[in-house]
Order: sequence, then structure tokens, then C-alpha cells
Amino acid sequence: MAETKRIAIIAGDGIGPEVVAEAVKVLRKTEELFGVKLETESGLFGGIAIDERGTPLPEDTLEMCKRADAVLLGAVGGPKWDNNPKELRPETGLLGIRKALGLFSNIRPAVVFDCLKEASTLKPEVLEGTDLIVVRELTGGIYFGDKYREQRNGVEHAVDTCVYNVNEVERIVRQAFEIARTRRKKLASVDKANVLETSRLWRETVVRVAADYPDVELEHVLVDNCAMQLLRRPASFDVIVTENMFGDILSDEAAMLTGSIGMLSSASLGEGSFGLYEPVHGSAPDIAGQGIANPIATILSVALMFKLSFGWHEAGDVIENAVKSVLDAGHRTADIAVDKSKAIGTSAMGDLIVAAMKR
Repeated sequence: MAETKRIAIIAGDGIGPEVVAEAVKVLRKTEELFGVKLETESGLFGGIAIDERGTPLPEDTLEMCKRADAVLLGAVGGPKWDNNPKELRPETGLLGIRKALGLFSNIRPAVVFDCLKEASTLKPEVLEGTDLIVVRELTGGIYFGDKYREQRNGVEHAVDTCVYNVNEVERIVRQAFEIARTRRKKLASVDKANVLETSRLWRETVVRVAADYPDVELEHVLVDNCAMQLLRRPASFDVIVTENMFGDILSDEAAMLTGSIGMLSSASLGEGSFGLYEPVHGSAPDIAGQGIANPIATILSVALMFKLSFGWHEAGDVIENAVKSVLDAGHRTADIAVDKSKAIGTSAMGDLIVAAMKR
């Protein structure tokens, strides 16, 4: 496994630099354990890039990402930039980098660790066996459609246009079917086909593609019902595939099944092996600089990177097993600790996970 991979590191804003620093420790430990070489290069992105470079996505950062085999992103944004014009908002940089890198799907696993059931707001018996993945379409839908305001009969109107074409739907749906084939062979396609024309196109495309995957059990679920069933019967879901806005909402809901959004990793993928990996959580400016953020989501994003982009399944398993062993031993950061007085800090959690990494 003597390979060299190049990783673009974007720490971002708020707690981003703190959690990414712990993930970099994991990268170095992986080099030691597996004899691989991980070349890293860093760039500015998000709010800090706005402050220092006048844009959320500097061209040199984008070029750095294009040279890499994968990108590791911390978190971006914060109230400091909330009132900026659209072109000077960190979120605009996120949409821009996904589009520029051709990242059309977002993969968000939600796994409930047995030892963390008490951290969730749901009953342990409801959470039993929860292990699902949300596959969210990233580059279409209402987030990317035409947006404008206009006066009609003296009243201001705002318009956001939701647009999908068959090719956009088919590529994400096929990816979800392929993922389901590697798991429990169950796929829930989520839409609002009783109301929206884009959802009717979505469902028609799903039905057509499903003929190529007779081994995968397909279920159509309306988005409002899915939101309820995620709380009522989360363990019944295996892979969920849905459009951009629905996926944005449902993946955050699924994240909270685990007890903390600080536990959830994600991957944004396009064609081929390239991917951008980041924790589901935001920049959490309220705790930035305090050394108490949970680095597990970012560390598990590295495990996803190894598996999905590099094909290093053993290395990914080593990271995931190390996280599990540290949690099983009772170590907790503040967001998942029942007794906050016993919580450990960001760096301490990272050090424990690195120490637990074994082939």
C-alpha cells in the first residue's frame, strides 16, 4: 500500500481549524501505520477568505483543490458575515466550490453508537440498530434556480425557482442504488410527488432506473412522512436518496439521532474518485477558540475519504474502530457528555483516537 495521495486542507472558520488539526494527526498516524505518503496543502476559504482576500473562494484555493486527490474541509461561516451581500457570503463559496469541482452528491452516514444512546433525545429502543446513509443531490434544485424579486400590483414578490433535469436525477439515483447494493439493499426515494412537478419527474426517473437494480428494495416516501418516520422508525432506513433542499433538512434531522451533530461525517462526490470531505456541523463561533469542540465528525470524514476516494478500506476501518473504542471507554467531549464536568477537550479527544489506531 505504498502510495502517495495529495489532500487539500481547508480549515475554514470558527472551530474549523481546531477540528481539522485533530484530523491531520490522524493523517500522520495513517502514514506511520500503513507506509503511505499523504501530501497536504492548505488554502483559505469561507469567511476568513472574505476578510483576507475579498472573496469566499479565492482562485488559488480552487486550483489547489483541483490538483488534489481529495479535499478536507473544516467548517465555514458565522454571524460576522450574515449581513454581507450574496457574493460575499461564505455559503456562496460552498455552492461555488461544489459546482466548480463537479460535486453532485452529498453522502451523510448516521450511525448510532450503542454507548451514546443516552446522548440522543429519542428512546434507546427506538434508536436500536440505526445505521443509515442520506444521499443528497447537491448541484440542482431550488438552491441553484433563478432567484429574483419584483413588484406586482404594488406588492413585492420573491421568487426561487426549483429546476431538475432527467440527467441530474438519474446520476444521483444510480449512485444511491449502487451504495444500497453494498449495504442492506434497501433504498428510500424521498420526494413531494403529490404536489411538485420536479418531484414527479424525480419519481418517474427513479422507477425507470430501479429496473436495473432488481436486487434493491425500493420505497417511495413523501418528504413530510420521511421526516416523521426518521423519528418513529429510524432503524428501518438503509439508504435515503433525495433532492437538494429535502436532503439538506433530512440529513440534519438524521444527524440528531446520534445525539450530536458533532458526530456526523460527510462526503461530497462527483464522477470518479475525487471527493470533498467535511463534518456535517457548522463553524460554531460561540465555542471557537475554547478547545472544547468535538473533532470526531472531522476524523470520521477522513475515514470516509480513505474508503470512498482512495479505496483504503482497512485504513478507514482502523479510524472508525479507534473512535468506537475511545467512546466505549467512556471518553466524551462536552456535546455528547452526560456529565459535562468530566468532558475532555478537542485535542485530548484527537490524541486518544490516534493512540487507539491499530492495524
